[in-house]
Amino acid sequence: MKNTLLLIALSLASFGFGQGNTHKQQGGKFDGLAMTPPMGWNSWNTFATNIDEKLVKETADIMVSSGLVTAGYNYIVLDDGWMTHERDENGDLVPDPIKFPNGMKALIDYVHNKGLKFGLYNCAGTKTCAGYPGTRGYEYQDARFYAKLGIDFLKYDWCNTEGITAKEAYTTMSNALKTAGRPIVFSLCEWGDNQPWEWGKPIGNLWRISGDIYPCFDCEFKHPENWSSWGFMKIADMRKDIRKYSEPDHWNDFDMMEVGNEMNATEDKTHFAMWCMLASPLFTGNDYRKMSKETLAILTNKELLSVNQDKLGIQGFKYAILDGVEVWLKPLSDGAWAVTFVNRTETVKKVNFDWNKNNFKDVDFGYEADFAKTTFKIKDLWKNKEAGNTKKIFSTTIASHDVVTLKLIP
Repeated sequence: MKNTLLLIALSLASFGFGQGNTHKQQGGKFDGLAMTPPMGWNSWNTFATNIDEKLVKETADIMVSSGLVTAGYNYIVLDDGWMTHERDENGDLVPDPIKFPNGMKALIDYVHNKGLKFGLYNCAGTKTCAGYPGTRGYEYQDARFYAKLGIDFLKYDWCNTEGITAKEAYTTMSNALKTAGRPIVFSLCEWGDNQPWEWGKPIGNLWRISGDIYPCFDCEFKHPENWSSWGFMKIADMRKDIRKYSEPDHWNDFDMMEVGNEMNATEDKTHFAMWCMLASPLFTGNDYRKMSKETLAILTNKELLSVNQDKLGIQGFKYAILDGVEVWLKPLSDGAWAVTFVNRTETVKKVNFDWNKNNFKDVDFGYEADFAKTTFKIKDLWKNKEAGNTKKIFSTTIASHDVVTLKLIP
């Protein structure tokens, strides 16, 4: 009888019964969770580890009342510093009871009740970048913990990872999340050191392509610990030939935005335009409680957001440089194109762009625009008004570090 019961139990196990979820035998990420670049807010750029329950609730409230949610920003992601410095006696992570006195589950429920999704941070190493408990050796336990909390997004960093390989570490965590059974967007914050775009598609929904961003146009900020943060245009320039890896449900992540932090409004506008052109995930990193109307207007520009969220899901590319003004192109659905002129110089520049001398070709994805054969209407996406068509030369003046973004509609 015992042998018969054992055989029945083994048979049920082989079909996935009695295991708490239907994903036990499956590996790889949850597919289809990020068919357009994810959008939301992350705590790190402004608050670092100085996060708490009050901040999260106020952020959620403002996201709803300001129109950010309506614009598409629907994730709140708590970065490093949400937990205590030690696991509990069972090996579980412990949300900091001082920062989160009502518990993490109650806070997540609050965010969910606002119609938002919730994300947490951890790290593939023994400790997080700020010295809190990392996930190495606890992957399946932590995945169950996250599923029980009800999170929707996991940002997974790469500090303190000596002796392990990136692909293997991220595969293990991806499989752990799948086994835990709750669909969770998996964000690989590996910094691009191990070329995650080459192996990340079946593992995660997005992967970082660089080190940390810094609120400047194209500077390099050198930290005392011998590492650098990068201005947003430096990150845009950083990787060559990787756009072919970025498509719906697996995105090149150019890092969280610095819009509304320490740059001027012109640079904020250019930063936002570039992240939209690059089809990057759009995670704001500013303090919404101090946000200006100008910053909110940039972040909620429907025309630019439609470029980022275009269902074709193709990352833009640099097409030409004209006297210090870069021309970036992004194929869009229904045969349209987004065109962005970026003034990289310190002086005002005039642009006279003859469409008939600049037929577009996307060598990675095969899209082309022949202006001799097709006339496109032009819409200025920042001014939200028509700007003629491609039969005429496009002429404009662009201030230093400023941007003009157009949509060409066949």
